Amino acid sequence: MKRNVFIFGGIAGLLVSTVMAVSAMSCVNNPDFEGNMVLGFGSMLVAFAFIFIGIKNYRDKQNGGVITFGKAFTLGLLIALVASTIYVLTWLVEYYCFIPDFMEKYSAHVIKEAQESGVSGAALEKQIADMESQKEMYKSPVWVVLFTYMEILPIGLAVALISALILKRKVTKEPAPVV
Repeated sequence: MKRNVFIFGGIAGLLVSTVMAVSAMSCVNNPDFEGNMVLGFGSMLVAFAFIFIGIKNYRDKQNGGVITFGKAFTLGLLIALVASTIYVLTWLVEYYCFIPDFMEKYSAHVIKEAQESGVSGAALEKQIADMESQKEMYKSPVWVVLFTYMEILPIGLAVALISALILKRKVTKEPAPVV
């Protein structure tokens, strides 16, 4: 089981991290966060398809074609954790080494979008205060890690749950021979 976790989690993690790294670096030159967000979440879904593949591979090749929901979900969860950890580590390197002003740019983008959509007065002030609070929290590596896990891990959990429901297979009892 460990082998499947690391192989399929590693593939998923490298795939989603590569897309994230490329799209984040493109934000530096062209801060259109919307397209990058769609690309990012789309790549997470594609990468997490390896949860399904990993569970199916384990069930069919290493577990005799049988797997309980609990075992399938555990395997999917572990694959999601490995992929998410690779993603978080990639973001930490990228953020601290290449784009340490990301939150400044992102905050300015969110506030500008709010203003362009007609938000004003107290609602705009609340948006600005929220972004200032997030910028302040992002100064701590612990919050950077937590925010990044919150970005990717729920999607992995959902895919693990759905995959476990689809792939669970109980031992079929063969009918007793008629004597």
